Formats: sequence, structure tokens, C-alpha cells
Amino acid sequence: MKSKLESYLGFARKSGNLVFGAGTCEASMAKDKVKLLIIAEDTAENTKKKMISKAESMGVPYRVYGSADELSRMTGAAGRNVFAVTDSNFAKIIDEQIGLE
Repeated sequence: MKSKLESYLGFARKSGNLVFGAGTCEASMAKDKVKLLIIAEDTAENTKKKMISKAESMGVPYRVYGSADELSRMTGAAGRNVFAVTDSNFAKIIDEQIGLE
């Protein structure tokens, strides 16, 4: 059975409110589109520090959560470890679900 988090991430992707990949997420943050940044726990330290620093400097909430494989499977985006939610409603509910897990 799918978890609620997996369902919400899937809905966000299908509706075009989820972007992935460090470069794409960084560009979206620069355009002030990102409402929640999700970084996989097993992301390379330099990438993790860079993305966290960028999120903090731009006032973007972020979560370090799960493995890259787990998040990639949930979103259908193989090989990715940085994800950005661009809709405030999805961001709120996904952030709440991460907090519950």
C-alpha cells in the first residue's frame, strides 16, 4: 500500500508541481518558485551543503529526508536526489507528512 507521502509526491509530479535535480531545483529557487526543497539523506555532502545554503539564503523551507532511491521511486524520477515542490498547498501537506514519518 502506498504511503500518503508517496501519493502526494506523485500527485505533485503529475500536476507539474514537482521539479527534480540539483540544477533544476536551484534555477527554480532563483525564480522564487520553490515552496519546499527535499534533499535525500544520501546526497553527496557538497551538494547537500550547497542546496541547504541556497535554500536558507532564499528563505525556502527544506527537509533532508529518505534515500535517493526511495524518493526516486516515489516520484518516478530515477537517479535524482534533490526535489522541489512548487505549489504551496502540496508543499504544506508534503512537509506535514514528512514530519509524521
